[in-house]
Amino acid sequence: MATNTTRPAGKKVLLMGTCLCDAFYDDVARATVEVLEYLGVEVVFPENQTCCGQPAFNSGDWNASRKVAMHTAKVFAGDLPVIVPSGSCAAMCFHGNPLQFEECPDPSIDSLANRTWEIMDFIVHGLGITTWPGKLPEPIKIAFHRSCHSRGSCSGESTRTLLSSIENVTLMPFGQSEQCCGFGGTFSVTFPHISGKMGTLKLDHVLEQHPDLLISGDMSCLMHLSGLATTQGRPVPIKHAIQILRDSLAL
Repeated sequence: MATNTTRPAGKKVLLMGTCLCDAFYDDVARATVEVLEYLGVEVVFPENQTCCGQPAFNSGDWNASRKVAMHTAKVFAGDLPVIVPSGSCAAMCFHGNPLQFEECPDPSIDSLANRTWEIMDFIVHGLGITTWPGKLPEPIKIAFHRSCHSRGSCSGESTRTLLSSIENVTLMPFGQSEQCCGFGGTFSVTFPHISGKMGTLKLDHVLEQHPDLLISGDMSCLMHLSGLATTQGRPVPIKHAIQILRDSLAL
């Protein structure tokens, strides 16, 4: 999929921290800031941000989701690029929110949609960086899970481009790599048995390759897969792709 070349890119951005980073994975947000600052980008974190609106949207409560989306659009108002370390939250901003406002368009929703980038997509297509200068101290085999929502941007291709350029990193292919992990947000709550079966199948394919690390651009997928793996007695280390970029620089 071609990236949206009309989105703004520059050396000052707004960071959308995401709910999962706030509640569980704060180091992902920290790594995002550290990498962007290493690249000379000034990062602004709007203090009043909450949620992108995706949980209510996926549950069918679009009235509640629109209220959250309007708050988010207000918090991130302006002309600066909005950077998100999550393919699903980014997709909610540039696809889900405009969809639920089709019958009642709002310029602030359209503005946010047109300025939102997933972090890896921004590094490659916003900043024009296709070779990462980092190096890991030891060889490592990485399995990369591309989340479903990230297919709405170039984040998957961007992640592979950057990771494959890091010295001592080997990306391990695995079977049915494009299949969903089974999380799907509220899907995993509404249909836990189906969700668990899908996640187990994904893990079967991943672990057949004996990777040292499982990564993704969405911590929601990794939270789901890591929880299943631990429960099943076959834990696998997980990291967000941006953490690998940060770690390779020894920041």
